[in-house]
Amino acid sequence: MRIAVTGSSGLIGSRLVPALRADGHDVLRLVRRTPRTADEHRWDPQHRRIDPALLRDVDAVVNLAGTPIRPRPWTAAYKDRLRTSRLDSTLTVSQALADAAAEDPGRPRVLLSASGVGFYGDTGDRPVEEDAAPGSDFLARLCVEWEGATAAAADAGVRVAQLRTGLVVGRGAPLMQILGLVFRLGLGGRMGPGRQYWPWISLDDEVGAIRFLLTADVSGPVNLTGPAPVTNAEFTRRLGQVVHRPAVLPVPAFALSLALGEFGRTGVLAGQRALPARLGAAGYEWTHPELESALQAALVRG
Repeated sequence: MRIAVTGSSGLIGSRLVPALRADGHDVLRLVRRTPRTADEHRWDPQHRRIDPALLRDVDAVVNLAGTPIRPRPWTAAYKDRLRTSRLDSTLTVSQALADAAAEDPGRPRVLLSASGVGFYGDTGDRPVEEDAAPGSDFLARLCVEWEGATAAAADAGVRVAQLRTGLVVGRGAPLMQILGLVFRLGLGGRMGPGRQYWPWISLDDEVGAIRFLLTADVSGPVNLTGPAPVTNAEFTRRLGQVVHRPAVLPVPAFALSLALGEFGRTGVLAGQRALPARLGAAGYEWTHPELESALQAALVRG
């Protein structure tokens, strides 16, 4: 396949591109700066500009672009960056694929577009699959808009799947860099009450699921999570075991809320018991179906 990837320099994209090439695909990377290599092609999502010829002969687009969500207070300006970076990128590639489909309606095309399990809001201990209703907090509203921005491609007959990714557990992942350091210093523990579910996925399976969905007959939202979500208390307990450190220093909820504001309340103290129903039904086989294996790969094995 000929595949275009946005956000190729991020955590997932930087692992995905070489994996796709190893699979034999021809990969072009859409970048916002001046291209430095033959596989890079410039686009301008902020102004909804892309050369129509870029996507005319591609079979698939993997859209991973967007300002990273960081553990920091969410100011109004930062929230606007999170929103506009995702909507601009998604609207641009969606419309470009729709235009390409109009020129050549007989060619099958695929759009795999990033989203997040934050779509569901805080669901407590209730299991949620892809047909669950959206939540009402900032991240949930953002994900609803983000997924809606793929409508032009879907309306033009492009197969569209929205990738509702969970917490990525992998070497180099921000979550692992922060928690790995804290726990190795012996300062780790559950966060807040610890009852909130953390729907994790290994980086290997995030990349593997995207590769799988390029050809699987799956459309609509897909939860990209491991098959066994755990509570924060269980996640931190197992992490401590993997790095051989105790997990006995809990962080009070009020401290997280005070230090991180809305991010702390929405991204750390809230959670989703999200289950990958559609991915499993389509026949995907996880490399790391259990959390301990994913943590070992992220923190111990090279």
